[in-house]
Amino acid sequence: MKPKTISANESKTSEKTGVLLLNLGTPDATDYFSMRRYLKEFLSDKRVIETAPIIWWFVLNFIVLTFRPKKSGALYDKIWDKEYNDSPLRIISFSQAKKLQKRMGENVIVDIAMRYGNPSTKERLEILKAKGCNRILLAPLYPQYSAPTTATANDKAFDILKTMRYQPAIRTLPAYYNEPKYIKALANSIIVGIKKAGFEPDVVVTSYHGMPESYIDKGDPYYSQCFETTRLVCEELGWNEERLIVAFQSRFGPEEWIKPYTDEVLSELPKKGMKKIAILTPAFSVDCLETLEEIAQEGRDDFIENGGEKYAYIPCLNDNELGMDLIETIVRQELKGWLD
Repeated sequence: MKPKTISANESKTSEKTGVLLLNLGTPDATDYFSMRRYLKEFLSDKRVIETAPIIWWFVLNFIVLTFRPKKSGALYDKIWDKEYNDSPLRIISFSQAKKLQKRMGENVIVDIAMRYGNPSTKERLEILKAKGCNRILLAPLYPQYSAPTTATANDKAFDILKTMRYQPAIRTLPAYYNEPKYIKALANSIIVGIKKAGFEPDVVVTSYHGMPESYIDKGDPYYSQCFETTRLVCEELGWNEERLIVAFQSRFGPEEWIKPYTDEVLSELPKKGMKKIAILTPAFSVDCLETLEEIAQEGRDDFIENGGEKYAYIPCLNDNELGMDLIETIVRQELKGWLD
């Protein structure tokens, strides 16, 4: 039987391009065992914890996973969406994918996956492939590149691709810490956030997720990219550089992490006469535990307890209009040649 020939136009029309938005992850629930599964997957990642494997295996399995799940579950309870019985990160991530899908058209299939937890990268890559996506853009939504975020998200996808007989063509989204639309969106979020707060802050803090200093010493560009983002936002706002400052949150374990530490900055600012502040978290594309509990709640408590008077948390870009404009822009940039 002679095979049916397909015209160039028919072939082009039938092709699908996938866009997989990648984020860190979230537990499925806040109970002990759900938290333990999530933490074990997260803290077993050698990109995240670079301690000697034998030592860390003992610490993780006999200490961290014994006590941490209950404590972390209590923290997640504070921000858990009771109406949807889900985490804000997963809810907002699905909304981002849905909104981006509307913008991209029928020849692009948009989905989300988590590096840890559900929906898994394996599940969503296989679904995109089953839907006819022979080209897939892996899009880790981390503005600043780091091995424990961007690299491990891509690693996971590549591990899955190794098992496929027929692999789709793959592209990866680069860091976008200096992308003009990202800078403009952050600057706008500060202006809007201050207006909603109803007071003029003495200083605005840009709090980025921290990492051990040793990771920077090994060549990770994250630290410098964070400072560059803040510098560009300050320039966009036309502010004096002293009015927009950098700090790093979420340190873990005994090792020295990059400084200044956010909790120490928040404790010290009132003592320097800066008693009204606003704070945002530019390294996070979606509000999550580290923003909604650690910064919006715990950070406020630290600031007020040390003499602060007014504190405004400015949300992540999430799925708002400017946030979606940004995601569409960086995705379309990487799809050039595939969609043309």
